[in-house]
Formats: sequence, C-alpha cells, structure tokens
Amino acid sequence: MLGTAIRRSLLARKVPVLQLVRGSSTPGQLAWNLAASPPIEDTRPLEASLAAIHLSGASVAGHRWTPAYRRAMATSRVGTTQALATLLAGLRQPPQVLVVASAIGFYGDRGEEILDESSDSGTGFLADLCNKWEAAALPAVQAGIRVVQLRFGVVLGPGGGALAQMLPIFRLGLGGRLGSGRQWMSWVSQTDVVRAALFAVETPSLAGPVNVAAPHPVRNADFTRALAAALYRPALLPAPAFALRLAFGQMADEALLASARAIPAKLEAAGFQFTHPRLDEALKAALV
Repeated sequence: MLGTAIRRSLLARKVPVLQLVRGSSTPGQLAWNLAASPPIEDTRPLEASLAAIHLSGASVAGHRWTPAYRRAMATSRVGTTQALATLLAGLRQPPQVLVVASAIGFYGDRGEEILDESSDSGTGFLADLCNKWEAAALPAVQAGIRVVQLRFGVVLGPGGGALAQMLPIFRLGLGGRLGSGRQWMSWVSQTDVVRAALFAVETPSLAGPVNVAAPHPVRNADFTRALAAALYRPALLPAPAFALRLAFGQMADEALLASARAIPAKLEAAGFQFTHPRLDEALKAALV
C-alpha cells in the first residue's frame, strides 16, 4: 500500500523510480533474490541513485504469531533490510540516503508515557523485532549513507492496511473498543506517510529513528467512536481483552491492547507540517 503510494507520488513529480521485485521483472523494475549471494548480480542499475526507500514487512496485525509467522515477520524485515543495506554499501556510488520502515511497536506497551525518538525501547517480541529491524541498516550507516528509520503509527489510508481490516465490521455496526479502550493509539494518514518519507529523503538533517505519527494520538475508545461516526454507524460492541487473547494470542497484547502515545518530535522540529493532524480529517480522507 505505502510503496505504491510513494511510487505514484514520485512518478507524478517525474522522478525516475526503480522498483526491486522478487521473481521476473518488467521495465522500471529490478529482480532480486534474497536466497542468493549477492541478491543482485548486476548492480549497475543501482549506481548513483539519489535515495533508496525500503518498506518490506509481513503484516503484524490480524495473524496469530506462531513460530513460523514470527520467522516470516523477522525475515521480511530484518533479513531484507540487512541485505539491501549491505548491497548499497558495496556500490561504487551509493545513494545519499536510505529510508527504512520501522514501527511505533519499538516502544512496547507504555501506558500514559509520552514517547519521542529519545525514549527507550520497550519489551516484548514486537519491540525486539523493531530493534533488530533498525539495527539491520548498520552496513549502510558504516558506509556513510544517511539512514532514516521511519517508526510508523497505524496508517489510515484507502484500499489496505489496518483500516481495511476494520471497515467490514464497523460498516455492519458491530465495531467497538478493544479491551478497556483506554490504550493510546498513534495513527497517521497515508498522505502524511508519503509526504514524511519524501521529506526524509529531502532533509539532510534527519537521520536515525523518526516517529511518523500524527501530533494528536487518541485513546482506542475515541478512535472507535470517530470511525463509527465517520461511517454513520453505532459503536456498541466492545471486544473484551480475554476474547482478543483467545483469538490472537500474544499479538493481542502487543499490537491491539498495548498503549503507545508517540509524538513526531523530530519531524516537527525539522519543519514538517501534517496535512491531517486530526483524526477526523484523516478518516475523512481515507474513506473517500
């Protein structure tokens, strides 16, 4: 969802884009194979690129975290990031910047604490995964490439992501808060994710972790009410915490019930202005 939106934005600016794909490639694409060493034999098309943007990652929500799925989550994040960072570091003319996805899950379950980029990592599988994900870009840092790790909140956009999983239930009038509903949700509109990613490319002062979350996080209960109101539906059926744990196991505690009150301190300090700073505005844009 995000890669497609970013490519569209770049192509609209008439910026040439080369997309790395698995399997066969078409014009504008370059095939790579993570099982091979190196993953790309002929790296000449990558030479002298301005920037690389890496967003890979198997979905966190909506799945039980079985041992096999945990491995898939790790490989799709840590393995791909390390492979790409190593590949770029070996170029004769590497890109100036590598922008890599990460997540607010880095902070774990933090209750009422306000979290900026200087906040420590939390505990749990997701926090540990985000730590390893961000550290996997080290080969690029060591090669002198500016690396920015975008810690995404819940992305609200049309056609995919978290909202696509919520909409069928809420449109039936069956939506409701998760657990107590008091946990903080850090969210961001897809429009602002695209803008923030390109802002990171274009802003030399940005490096390291950057929270990509709107400046006004909300409690889950408030998010639920706002989404139901945007759909002109009631939100009367809460999902008890015990039921979520039965359905999703550890994923429920770390991705659905965890509280993360993150703010975009580094983005705002660098001059970034959000198109959708308020939840009602972001939902309206996502539901068009």
